[in-house]
Amino acid sequence: MADTVDIEKKEAQTTDGTEHTREVKVYHPAVDIVEKEKEILLTADMPGVDDKSIDITLDKNVLTIYGKVDPNVPQQYQASYVEYGIGDYRRSFTLSEEIDRQRIEATVKNGVLKLVLPKAEAAKAKKIEVRAA
Repeated sequence: MADTVDIEKKEAQTTDGTEHTREVKVYHPAVDIVEKEKEILLTADMPGVDDKSIDITLDKNVLTIYGKVDPNVPQQYQASYVEYGIGDYRRSFTLSEEIDRQRIEATVKNGVLKLVLPKAEAAKAKKIEVRAA
């Protein structure tokens, strides 16, 4: 007899304590952050978002991602059953001085946002040459 494993449905986390101008839920998108030698890569899952519905701002040291999602229900129809919540996405990150703010790049494809945060020259690891004495 095989062992069974219970899998729990992962609910999207909603933001709290923030006022919004639209009456819609706002979720924290799932994000992966990977540090490489010359840059930090941030990948966020934001289903339903494209390049026209996403806004990325950098104010002082706070990078904010906001994606607007409109429900895709044809006119004169109303959803009778929905398996996942539809809403906007918002996530903020505090950047350190290691990031070169002038060279940050963002792309989005199929609801996946990719941000490249290049490291500033002072923050990059440097190889120190060792010479024989």
